[in-house]
Amino acid sequence: MLLEVTVKWVILFFLVLVGGQLHPPAPAEYRRLPPLHEQAEILNRWTSERIARIPLLLQKYGVDAWLMCQREHAEDTIWWSIKNATAYDVHRRTVVLFHTNTSSLQGQPNPLVWVDNTGQVWTDLHNRLAAYDPKRIAVNVDQNIAFSGGMHVGEMRVLEEELGPKWMSRMVNVPMLAVEYVSDKVSGQIQYYRDMQEVVWAMLEEGFSHKIIDPGVTSTTDLEWWFREKMLTLNVTTWNHPRIFVTTPASFPGWAGSDDIIKEGDLLHIDFGITAMGMNTDTQHLAYVLRTSEGETDAPEGLKAGLKKGNRMQDIVLENMKAGLTGDEVLQRCLEQMKLEDIEGQIYSHPIGDWGHDAGAVMGFTNFPEHVPVLGELPILPNTYYSIELFATHFVPERNETLRFLLEENAYWNAETETWQFVRGRQERFHLIDQRKRESTIPFNVQ
Repeated sequence: MLLEVTVKWVILFFLVLVGGQLHPPAPAEYRRLPPLHEQAEILNRWTSERIARIPLLLQKYGVDAWLMCQREHAEDTIWWSIKNATAYDVHRRTVVLFHTNTSSLQGQPNPLVWVDNTGQVWTDLHNRLAAYDPKRIAVNVDQNIAFSGGMHVGEMRVLEEELGPKWMSRMVNVPMLAVEYVSDKVSGQIQYYRDMQEVVWAMLEEGFSHKIIDPGVTSTTDLEWWFREKMLTLNVTTWNHPRIFVTTPASFPGWAGSDDIIKEGDLLHIDFGITAMGMNTDTQHLAYVLRTSEGETDAPEGLKAGLKKGNRMQDIVLENMKAGLTGDEVLQRCLEQMKLEDIEGQIYSHPIGDWGHDAGAVMGFTNFPEHVPVLGELPILPNTYYSIELFATHFVPERNETLRFLLEENAYWNAETETWQFVRGRQERFHLIDQRKRESTIPFNVQ
């Protein structure tokens, strides 16, 4: 009997997974991130672990050294992923040389760093290069990928003047070196990224509720600023202003919010992220304002069907994301599967991590729905995070209109299963604003 019950539970669990039941069962809680001093210590450990991988990356991409030259307010893009947690802009001119730690530089610090405004750095750098004699020196001068093109033109000209033809002839552009370094995660990050996602969901569940929204009074702009103010109380910041709009057939792509008074029957959309612990999130959710004056207790079935269709698209993306495939190859596989299932929509997913739009392959852009030059041609890398961003198009009979259901959730690479998984599940049911539950408090007002 016990075996029979166990088998039934295993089957039920399997069916739940196959069915994509990924909406977290319990309400989110506001997680308290470590104090800033402790955060700095954690971030420095992560950075040290990441930097320790660089010699192997250099070998992987066939270069002997990686040179960065930058000045205050003219930093190389990579600076923000190698700096100390308490550092901000670089000091004076800062020259950084990573190497493969062999030959005459055996035992030398890696990287070698000079902070100088006297010119002495060039004598020292000449001596180091002469002793090491690297044949290929990577510099970040790529024309198409920001993470691989962070050296400013002025710094490159200084290198040409100070190093001369011998060393400049050995400079090479190796875009994937910077891309892989920035995108690669260390194991300790995921626990804090989960906490950040929990914070995001807690904000969504509170902000998209009767506690904050008073239909007929609260505007989408009021709500945007509520999210900004809430971030301050949680000791997190953001990499983009929250954008909230009332969904209509014309509301896309939604890079800007609206300034509408929120009313009963509105389908609200938000796109926002938070920044903390050296990481970023990016989330898009949907909320429905119940027509309480008409006794409504749930969202119309047509809206729920549109959300479900978006969830199926999320499944399709995760099923087709394979390390080694290019972003365009994954995109094409997804579009073919959508066609087989008669699903209309668009995919525009991107890496996330050190930056909101992080280094790595993208799968579609809003203006490049089938092929993205350069970034779509990069390979999908494991051991990183992705924002699964997309929309499904669905006709809603209750409204007699076709709407776009825009969704976005963050996923991580699970090394044990070698699959992509959502960090904290995904939205499978609307946040509901129920006027009947509204407490007798003064509505939030930025005025």
